[in-house]
Amino acid sequence: MDSPSRTRDHSGAGVRGDTGGGHSRSAAWTDPPAVREGGVAGPGVRRGFLTLLGVDLWERFSFFGMAAILVLYLTAAPADGGLGMSQQTATALFATYMSLNFMAGLPGGWLADRVLGARRAVLAGGALIACGHAVLAVTAAPALYTGLALVVVGTGLVKPSLAAMVSAVSGTAKREEAFSRFYMCIQVSALLAPVVTGFLAEKVTWHLGFAAAAFGMVAGLVQFRIGLRVLDGVSSAPTRPLTRAEARTAARRAAVVVAVGAVAATTVVLGVLPLLAVLALLGLATVCLPFLYLRALGRRSAVERHRLTAFTAVMAASAAFWMIFAQSGTALSLFAAHHTDRDVLGFTVPASWLQSVHPLFVLLLAPFAGRLRAPTTTKFAGALAAAGLSFIVMTAAAVMARTGDVSVAWLIAVYLLYSLGEVVLAPAGLALAAAAAPPGYLNRFLALNGMFAAVGVVLGGQLFRLTAVLPLPAYFLALAGIALAAGAAVAAAARRLRLHLPA
Repeated sequence: MDSPSRTRDHSGAGVRGDTGGGHSRSAAWTDPPAVREGGVAGPGVRRGFLTLLGVDLWERFSFFGMAAILVLYLTAAPADGGLGMSQQTATALFATYMSLNFMAGLPGGWLADRVLGARRAVLAGGALIACGHAVLAVTAAPALYTGLALVVVGTGLVKPSLAAMVSAVSGTAKREEAFSRFYMCIQVSALLAPVVTGFLAEKVTWHLGFAAAAFGMVAGLVQFRIGLRVLDGVSSAPTRPLTRAEARTAARRAAVVVAVGAVAATTVVLGVLPLLAVLALLGLATVCLPFLYLRALGRRSAVERHRLTAFTAVMAASAAFWMIFAQSGTALSLFAAHHTDRDVLGFTVPASWLQSVHPLFVLLLAPFAGRLRAPTTTKFAGALAAAGLSFIVMTAAAVMARTGDVSVAWLIAVYLLYSLGEVVLAPAGLALAAAAAPPGYLNRFLALNGMFAAVGVVLGGQLFRLTAVLPLPAYFLALAGIALAAGAAVAAAARRLRLHLPA
């Protein structure tokens, strides 16, 4: 798929992208005055930003709300309204679903750039997400896969399109500030969503929790549609529409992808192939894709090979952090449900509520982490060390849980440690991807940052299957060892890596 050239949309606002051939942008291209001074001209700038902020808040509310209850729902007994899956199968399914959300941004962004335009992509994607959550509110088990697929496709359309519109509205001078605000707002949604959907799902009925997530997305779409008039035509059309020949080629490729997905889903529903086998194949593809892409890039572009190798090594190490991060919705959620004392003055705190602790810590720690001045390799090594130490604490908690439920303080300590790692590593990863990108490959390198996160999520989901044969303390200790070893490797190679990584 091509990435768009930097061109003007109907608003005249520039959209920074990249060309399929890897050429740098033309020196003759200049931002129009509205963009240079802050994006949409006139007093509509703030209202346009708030419109985009609102839909992002609601979209993340629906996403985090559903993520907080999905594994708990999958593993709950049918008598309690759940699907009765084993913990190993449920975590593998959750990990695949989360990783596909990361991966979907690449084709979703391409559709927005070449076919729909960012505005229509947000509307279409939001509608798909709302429909997906509504389908998940249906009790029939086959509806599960349809609902998850709709949410994945919708998320792939919404997230890159919102980012492009924020960039166009805010302008070059305020772009970094705008994205910082969006990142903080995501944490607000992540903080509140598990409380709302978790209470409805665990205290009333699971499907009401999914319905609440659907309501959140619908609310976001309504306010987005109402607020479109203040965006003054920003991103109303694709930046570089497909030619007829390109459209025919894209349609053929899309048909193949849809057919393969339909066959895979049918084999699972009919029991021809076990679910775990299909998930393992999807996971293998997710793990291999970023490495294969970077290898192909090294062959066909003029990018310095040593720089590409150093970038690949650091990003591969970061996957170990996201492997730990992904345990929040799986291993930690299950530990909270089955091994933690959650009684407070006679009220049993829903297990999903504990997932709000992590974004709360991110909100509190982010201002301090933003002042940290250190080389990229130091940040990555430190973040991986924090993630590893968090699971050393988790190992101790699992040992103590053998004799009875443990205090929630153990989980709070775990969330504190890897939240500290996240606020250091996440922005450093984006900055490294942007700095390492050769001319014309900026968007694709930013997408690669998410793809390496997907690698970690998939590995975490597949490794959880080891709990069928390993005691829980041994599992947590093994993951801690992987994260600590990755951090130590980055630290040991730091001097060599810094010679080739961009400053």
